[in-house]
Amino acid sequence: MDAEQLHFNLDPVIQRLLEEAYSLLAALPLLLLALLTVALCWAIGGWLSRRALLARVASRNPFMRDLTRTTVRWSVTLIGILIALEIMNATALVGAVLGTAGVLGVALGFAFKSTMENYLAGILMSLRQPFAPKDHVVIDGNEGVVVALTSRATILMTLDGNHLRIPNALVFSSVMLNFTRNPSRRFSFDVGIGVNEDLVRAQRLGIDQLLELDGVMDTPPPRAYIVSLGDSNVQVRYHAWVDQRSHDFISVKSEAIRQVKLTLEAAEMDMPEPIYRVQLSDRKSAAPQPAPSKPELLQRSDTVVDMRAQTDLDSQIAQDKTHRGAGDLLDPQAPRE
Repeated sequence: MDAEQLHFNLDPVIQRLLEEAYSLLAALPLLLLALLTVALCWAIGGWLSRRALLARVASRNPFMRDLTRTTVRWSVTLIGILIALEIMNATALVGAVLGTAGVLGVALGFAFKSTMENYLAGILMSLRQPFAPKDHVVIDGNEGVVVALTSRATILMTLDGNHLRIPNALVFSSVMLNFTRNPSRRFSFDVGIGVNEDLVRAQRLGIDQLLELDGVMDTPPPRAYIVSLGDSNVQVRYHAWVDQRSHDFISVKSEAIRQVKLTLEAAEMDMPEPIYRVQLSDRKSAAPQPAPSKPELLQRSDTVVDMRAQTDLDSQIAQDKTHRGAGDLLDPQAPRE
């Protein structure tokens, strides 16, 4: 091959590079003006985001306040970027960027679907405030006391002191039972009465005893109903209401069952059991124990039981909030849904 044929002519390449360099130098003032425009819009967005008007829009919701400020600042900055592209005569680039962003947004949407659902559910619940701190709730079968609401999860403290995180999307779409919203809560229990007993008297004795019990509300009053006829007894169901702000629901129910049982026994009401007991003992070595008399049964009913509202979880919830710091979206003073 001839040596002249192997010679490369670099003059066109150098000429093209010089043209591009001259174009870049010519566009340098416009580039500086575009950068100045973006910086100015960023500063204006920051100034607008710190205005008191935005703080009043979400004064009780720190999450929404921060989200609003960030949205305002980046919206103004995006306007500055569009103006800068117009100055640089690069508006055609906007369509390409938007198209790429749309495809990328769809891909990220599928990849982070659950994360976005939890985030959006957290925003909506922070606005609606479906529960308050320390509310006793059951969400999708999970029972506990509300500790905090974050942007992605609802934090509960179970009744045995365990830490429970439920995704906000599940909380938002699930049926929720709130025991704290209405302070008055009703309990019920059944007692089997002999078929030959005066059932109306058994109802009256139980109701009178419930009315005397500390923690049971006078309004609505306790009630008793005959609910079923069994093989060896008649089931009588007693209802009573407890004010959970001052008394513990479980303690009052427990004491109510004990007191009604002792009252019926003291009134010599037959309460048969469908259970047979066989007891073997050596009567030569063990002296028979006398059955408790009715006065002894009445004395047992005078035992004082603490039925005040329990605060077992309060210290653990307070400690959890201390370690958590900021980030709780619940407002104790906000109106409830």
